[in-house]
Amino acid sequence: MSTQTSAPASLRPVPEDWQSALCVVAHPDDIEYGSSAAVARWTSQGKTVVYALVTSGEAGIDALAPEQAGPLREDEERRSAAVVGVDIVEFLGFPDGMLEYGLPLRRAITAVIRRYRPDVVVTANFRESFGGVMLNQRDHIDTGWAVIDAVRDAANRWIFRDLLAEGLEPWGGVRAVLVGGSPQATHGVDTTGFLDRGVDSLKEHRAYLDGLGNPDFDVAEFLEGFARQAGTRLGTKYAAAFELFPFAEF
Repeated sequence: MSTQTSAPASLRPVPEDWQSALCVVAHPDDIEYGSSAAVARWTSQGKTVVYALVTSGEAGIDALAPEQAGPLREDEERRSAAVVGVDIVEFLGFPDGMLEYGLPLRRAITAVIRRYRPDVVVTANFRESFGGVMLNQRDHIDTGWAVIDAVRDAANRWIFRDLLAEGLEPWGGVRAVLVGGSPQATHGVDTTGFLDRGVDSLKEHRAYLDGLGNPDFDVAEFLEGFARQAGTRLGTKYAAAFELFPFAEF
């Protein structure tokens, strides 16, 4: 019986004939673990990218009470976003570590989609694991599925009808959802020439990284390893990998 394993499938390039993206993830630093280098590429092309964080990551630093950690992590995320050319960062105020998939979460994400009316929505891996190596967090899983549903909700005027009273008209212009770091990645973005900015964006999360208690963790080495793997599959030096869910021609 053969024990030979097949090589990972090649990645197709993410189409880039669009102008605006909204990144919706559970925590500060979720975008920075791989996707922010792609964001740096997109903003360099003149695209508009907005960040919406479902929580403030307030439960993420063991040595700091949530009341201290939340504002600190919000500041780190704003600085991180600025490194890759993102000026608008919103925090939706849900509790870190205690997210629940449901109507309140869907409504909040629907509202932010209608407000910014993006062509593309980006989120983080919501599969059960990271390639079978490490189990995923419930916050990531619930946020990702809520994003998928909220894209549909944003286009339907009869769902969350109270948003109409807030002036948030339906938006059916989302062409695709890109899921960064998915073990079922199908597409990639060439981040050659932008990886350093992605690394620098993650380094802005200094309090969080220090709180992990691993002084030997090398941000550049960590991100470069994954970027090289994705680049090999895309046919470039470096890349960010995404699972792509189309909602229109893309």
